Amino acid sequence: MTKIISYNVNGIRAALGKGWIDWVQQENPDVICLQEIKAEADQLDLSVFENAGYKHHFWHSAEKKGYSGVAVLSKKKPTHVEVGAGHKDYDSEGRILRADFGDLSVMSVYFPSGTTGDVRQDFKYGFMDFFQKYIDKLKKKRGDLVICGDWNICHKPIDIHNPVSNAKSSGFLPEEREWIGNFIDSGFIDTFRHFNQEPHNYTWWTFRANARAKNLGWRIDYQMATESLKKDLKAAAIIPDAKHSDHCPISLTIR
Repeated sequence: MTKIISYNVNGIRAALGKGWIDWVQQENPDVICLQEIKAEADQLDLSVFENAGYKHHFWHSAEKKGYSGVAVLSKKKPTHVEVGAGHKDYDSEGRILRADFGDLSVMSVYFPSGTTGDVRQDFKYGFMDFFQKYIDKLKKKRGDLVICGDWNICHKPIDIHNPVSNAKSSGFLPEEREWIGNFIDSGFIDTFRHFNQEPHNYTWWTFRANARAKNLGWRIDYQMATESLKKDLKAAAIIPDAKHSDHCPISLTIR
């Protein structure tokens, strides 16, 4: 069994200060995909991860200090690691990192947010278009693929606490929702929904208005698996009790 955890930590240094590494050791995943690390490897004491059993760690930081960035931590050495996706605008923001373990590929992805206005929303749409094409091509070479991360999109009304009032909010716009539906239809399984159809399951809460305590959230973090892995999916979960970030971690266990 392989247990993969995905977590937008909203700053790895801040999360470490909130006991994140102790939590990791309790959960004991084989692979960890991080988003929004907001740090470079040389700003971290890497022995913290190595002492916890993650001897293999790969970092793709943004050029802008304290911004964005993704990482993959693993107990097992990958057979190959791909940093970035060959697109300078997106790679400069540290958005895509992939580790291959034999036939299985695990990707950490951090989609842009469009909440600051039209310029970044257009940047997000550009990323979405690029990502679909990039993955279509990648799947021909790496058929068993798990894409973990913060997609910054809620798919359906069940995935957001107030779909009516958020109908014109970035992250729940009709174009975004249609895109993620089409992405799934291109050959992916939303692994959490594969196992769980219940409402009120969210992965992110605004810091405002005591939203987390009231569970007024959005499900914007996903672990998407290619259809070829369907028979190997064993469990998927959202872990809202972990509180090191404004997001919570999600977990996938595959055979």
